[in-house]
Amino acid sequence: MDTPAALIDTLKMQRNIRRMQHRADSLGVQLRPHVKTHKCAHVVAAQMAAGARGITVSTLKEAEYFLAQGITDILYAVAMAPHKLPQALALLRNGCELTLITDSLAGAQAIVDFGQQHNATFAVMIEIDCDGHRSGVKPQDPLLLEIARLLGAHLTGVLTHAGESYGLDTPEALQAIAEQERARCVEAAQRIRAAGLPCAHVSVGSTPTALSAANLDGVTELRAGVYAFFDLVMHNIGVCGIDELALSVLTTVIGHQPEKGWIITDSGWMAMSRDRGTQAQKRDFGYGQVRDEHGLPIEGLLLSSANQEHGVAQFQSRQVDVVAQFPLGTRLRILPNHACATGAQFGSYNALLESGQIQEWPRLRGW
Repeated sequence: MDTPAALIDTLKMQRNIRRMQHRADSLGVQLRPHVKTHKCAHVVAAQMAAGARGITVSTLKEAEYFLAQGITDILYAVAMAPHKLPQALALLRNGCELTLITDSLAGAQAIVDFGQQHNATFAVMIEIDCDGHRSGVKPQDPLLLEIARLLGAHLTGVLTHAGESYGLDTPEALQAIAEQERARCVEAAQRIRAAGLPCAHVSVGSTPTALSAANLDGVTELRAGVYAFFDLVMHNIGVCGIDELALSVLTTVIGHQPEKGWIITDSGWMAMSRDRGTQAQKRDFGYGQVRDEHGLPIEGLLLSSANQEHGVAQFQSRQVDVVAQFPLGTRLRILPNHACATGAQFGSYNALLESGQIQEWPRLRGW
């Protein structure tokens, strides 16, 4: 195949999917995978076959795409912008059981007003801030009940995401943030119910907290996304082994700088993305860890820098005759820092099946 190419090791992917599904089952909650990592119908089919119920999306274009694939239970987990409400209404009228989220009175008012104008009732969840990471309403904020009252019949539950878990790397810290995520979201639900308002669903999750939670009492569903592929950031956090990473980028050696020990590849940041998520962690993998064509480790070899279409791979602690060991045309695989960002660089995946065959799996792009 041509390079650079995004490869999925489907055996590893299936193991990862089963692992998270077993986790959700053992905790007694529904698993609603976030499909923003892969945006691929084939991967969603594997997740649904394993037992997932419904999906989470990051764009309404994803919702449209997966509705066309026959999936109707869809949560759009980005605060609803008023100008997107006509698109959401079209999904609703096409049979999508679409759930929206908001964390403001203005957002809630826009949803309610639009619904009244078009005789539509949107299912809406209030986003809860459980860790000060990005957005949401704090559980004890009076604003929570104001939004809940304004939504009225539209309100179906609360949702949160412990994004700060991505900055942790010990089992104890991950278990603590998972419990914080659970407890604060459940607290918000209890406040809403105590006010006599509906709050059927309590949705939590990130890959690190999903794999670290001791219990999910009071929670109804778990969301996680990157677990299907995993990546080097997840490896550094400690929730997966490096041999569990299912996504890699196939690349070709296109040149050398022997005196510098450089191997030049055709996998620049247009293939790997500019994501340097491991730079802030205890182990920096540059733009990715380099493996051989069959996915076997090459100790100490990283993609240390990247231009638009050129990558520079070099060993971190030893001198190697790079021309002799990696001649022009050599194929290598690179494990990415962030599977979501790397996947987004490609229009399709090359899925490596257990049989040894390769299938092309289309991937959705855009908004």
